[in-house]
Amino acid sequence: MMMTSNGSEPIVRLRGLKKNFGELEVLKGVDMDVKKGEVVVILGPSGSGKSTLLRCVNRLEEPTGGEIWFEDVQVNSPKTNINEVREKIGMVFQSFNLFPHLTAKGNVMLAQRKVLKRSKDEADRVAIEQLERVGLGDRVDYYPAQLSGGQQQRVAIARALAMDPHVMLFDEVTSALDPELVRGVLDVMKQLALAGMTMLVVTHEMGFAREVASRAVFMDGGVIVEEGTPEQVFDHPRNERTKDFLGHIS
Repeated sequence: MMMTSNGSEPIVRLRGLKKNFGELEVLKGVDMDVKKGEVVVILGPSGSGKSTLLRCVNRLEEPTGGEIWFEDVQVNSPKTNINEVREKIGMVFQSFNLFPHLTAKGNVMLAQRKVLKRSKDEADRVAIEQLERVGLGDRVDYYPAQLSGGQQQRVAIARALAMDPHVMLFDEVTSALDPELVRGVLDVMKQLALAGMTMLVVTHEMGFAREVASRAVFMDGGVIVEEGTPEQVFDHPRNERTKDFLGHIS
């Protein structure tokens, strides 16, 4: 286990979070706190609500009920400027969503220029810095088509980091990659954890979860079934559903 939380106030708070898609109830009243510097890994079978929970945090999905707090702002209040909140919440998806006509550096510069209104020189400097941070200092002028899937995903991480986020959300970021490309992306995420980045991670990479998480959360059927340290959840699960899930993947 790498980074443990300090005694600070939670940076993210979920209270009674619900999300329906028509008749389908995907989240059924989830409570969760994430403290500054914590790495919280969310595990569970497909359809358990993991990705929906993550997407509700920055309101890519509108919650049906409950409250989401980020720092001292209620994210799902009609009064909240969600674009200002999103500037501080980095998100990396399963699909890289890079612009094919822009180089790696150009992709990392774009939001800095448009959203943060950084000068070209400043955005350029930060882009190179973040690409070097994810191990792509020698690929800054490459286009997405010239990069492997793992390298493209690392560009996407650099793009999120360039915005100076207070928390990073990772949604199954390695699941579309060939197995030999997964390691490079997970290594970058481990370095972020060591540097104290607050992270909320949906993943099927159990070795990563065990090694890096401050806390593991197991979801099933739209609720949190079990949570604790990686040692507690992986080695001494209390809930039969957790035991069954871990038994099938380990």
